Amino acid sequence: MKTGTLAVSGNDAADKLVNSDPLALIIAMMLDQQIPMERAFLSPYQLAERMKGKISAKDIAGTDPDKLKEVFCIKPALHRFPGSMAKRAGDLCQHILDEYNGKAERIWEEAEDADDLFKRVKALPGYGDEKTKIFIAILAKRFGVKPKGWKEKAKPFSDSTPRSVADIDSPEALATVRAWKKAQKAKGKSKQD
Repeated sequence: MKTGTLAVSGNDAADKLVNSDPLALIIAMMLDQQIPMERAFLSPYQLAERMKGKISAKDIAGTDPDKLKEVFCIKPALHRFPGSMAKRAGDLCQHILDEYNGKAERIWEEAEDADDLFKRVKALPGYGDEKTKIFIAILAKRFGVKPKGWKEKAKPFSDSTPRSVADIDSPEALATVRAWKKAQKAKGKSKQD
C-alpha cells in the first residue's frame, strides 16, 4: 500500500500508523463517530501500544471480547463508547480475517471498480453509506487509490470542498474542515449538503 498523507491526530506516530497500516486506517475510520476526528485517528496507535506494539486482524479478532473491552476502556478510553466499539472492532477484524485472510488492503487492492469497492467497504462492521463514501474519498485523495467511478461513488466527498477527514493532510486543513462543518451546522446543513 502506498503511504498516505493523512494528518489528523496531531500525533506524528499515530498519523504514520494510519498512513502505512491498512487495518489501522480502517479501524480509525470505524471509530470516527461521536468523538473528535483527532481522537478516532489516534486510537489505533493507542490500541497497538496496548496490544504489545502492533495490531492485526487475527490478534484483535482472537482476543476474548471481555479482554478487548478492557483494552478499549483503559484510560484514556479509545472511544466515548469503549465497550460497544471494542465489540465492533472485534467484529470488523473477524470480517477481515474471514473475507480477506486478515489482509485489510485486499479490500481495495482486489476491488474490480468503485461499485465493487463500495460493496466491500460497506460490508465492514461499523460502516454505513456515508462512512463508506468518506473512506473511498480517503483512499483516493490521501492514498492515490482511484478505481474507475470513484468520484461518483464517493459523492459529495469526492469534490474539492473541505468537508471530511478525506480532506485533511495538515493541521491547517483540519482547522479548515472543522470550520466548514461548524458553518454547515449553523446553517442547519450536514456535511453532505
